[in-house]
Amino acid sequence: MSDMEQRDLGSQPLDAIINHWGLDNHDLVEASPEQLTHKQVVRARNGRRLTLKMKMKTARTLNFAIWGRLENEEREKFVEYFPKQLFNYDKSYDAAEADANAALYEVIPGRELRSDFKVELGLDK
Repeated sequence: MSDMEQRDLGSQPLDAIINHWGLDNHDLVEASPEQLTHKQVVRARNGRRLTLKMKMKTARTLNFAIWGRLENEEREKFVEYFPKQLFNYDKSYDAAEADANAALYEVIPGRELRSDFKVELGLDK
């Protein structure tokens, strides 16, 4: 197995989760207080092996992108994502684990980040 094959692990659960929520790469980049780039999101979605630090950054950013679009009552039902749910090469990954947020998928498509959330994260320019 070549070095390239070991680093490129195919489409990740992260990709499906982003699609289920109706988000795109730009939505994650926009919601990142840590300056996550489009290139980093593409690599994460396509299965490029990431460091733990980068997997954590991606998970936090996904949570921000979703949380920032939820209404207060919806936020009470939201379960935060961790790398073990987003990357099939994470040591705790379980393919049989259902997404606890599936019932909320339909609520955010078309919504922008809430202005109060942008201020809270220091994203409002």
